[in-house]
Amino acid sequence: METLFERPDELLPHRDPFLFLDRLVEVDEHHTVAERTFTSDHFFFAGHFPGYPVVPGVILIETMAQAGGAGLCQAGILPHGAFFVLATIEKAKFRNQVRPGDRAVIAVENTRVSQAMLRQKGTIAVDGVVAAEASWMCIVGNNNAGE
Repeated sequence: METLFERPDELLPHRDPFLFLDRLVEVDEHHTVAERTFTSDHFFFAGHFPGYPVVPGVILIETMAQAGGAGLCQAGILPHGAFFVLATIEKAKFRNQVRPGDRAVIAVENTRVSQAMLRQKGTIAVDGVVAAEASWMCIVGNNNAGE
């Protein structure tokens, strides 16, 4: 029996064109696996190496962070729509390119989670080959700036 997961836009405050998840595949309190197919109509392909489009590394890191956050919300560790922002990025490595049409599998491990911050590490793979990896920390807060 397949587990039903909520859609990423029901879990995260991110919206198009800056929501980079298609679906969650596996979630528990320790890890998340998600997927994203990068289609040729993504806004960044028009200017990021025209004629040889490649997903920018910063988008790959953002994709991993979104997957990790969505997984924490799906697991009930953070509330749906939790507001979290990247605070640090460490050990980022870009090993292979992600191109239009590629289906990326994002695997994220929770290394430390609290209501104020989270530390995670993850990989993005295409056809079983790791394209990017990193560890990061996010600050969890509210999105009521100025209140």
